[in-house]
Amino acid sequence: MAVWKFASCDGCQLTLLNCEDDLLPLADRVEISYFQEAVSAPDEGLYDLSLVDGSITTPEDAERVQHVRAVSHRLVTLGACATSGGIQALRNYADVAEFRAVVYARTEYIDTLATSTPISAHVPVDFELRGCPIDRGQLLEVVTAYLADRTPNVPAHSVCFECKRRGTPCVTVTGGVPCMGPVTHAGCGALCPAYGRGCYGCFGPSDSTKFPAFVPLLRRDGMATLDIVRLLRTFNTGAPEFDRAARHEELG
Repeated sequence: MAVWKFASCDGCQLTLLNCEDDLLPLADRVEISYFQEAVSAPDEGLYDLSLVDGSITTPEDAERVQHVRAVSHRLVTLGACATSGGIQALRNYADVAEFRAVVYARTEYIDTLATSTPISAHVPVDFELRGCPIDRGQLLEVVTAYLADRTPNVPAHSVCFECKRRGTPCVTVTGGVPCMGPVTHAGCGALCPAYGRGCYGCFGPSDSTKFPAFVPLLRRDGMATLDIVRLLRTFNTGAPEFDRAARHEELG
């Protein structure tokens, strides 16, 4: 197995490291051959499974991800950056050249792309794990599933299901709190609603996203157009479902 990093905060890789004792039963079946966060072994390929963290933000990244795909039998993307471009995809709506000129004294040393894009925009991906960061249970499910040569069993329903399972009252119904739960991929255990806070969509769009029905609920709870756009443009701003809904709101 190999673990690769592109543009990200390292949170998803740290989730893997934090699995600790959970990985011990797999130690005799999994060899982590390349993982710069943990070991300094060189990339020697080929790999049965590659876990890829981060988005593509530079020309060098765009070339390197082709190599990663070429040496990987299966490629799984980890987290919001790798699956939707991450929060750094906010650059997709701005003038990157202007930002670069404001921040850096010598812009000729900065080699960057005008966009932040997910791994799937550049190479075929075998499976995507959502989240910012990913859930350790889902990560272990993916690794063990491929060891058993089966499809990973990671639910694609919304956070609302998780609220029901843990007996958490709906924060929107009971308190009028704006919540992204109805359109957000499950995996977090409905952590935020359990503490009375609305979901803010860190696991990206679920398979049941219906924004024409969802956005009016946000307006009913008192959100203005600009606030709705900001809610959609966070960790998964580049996800097609979130992107289309935000652009639709901007156009009125």
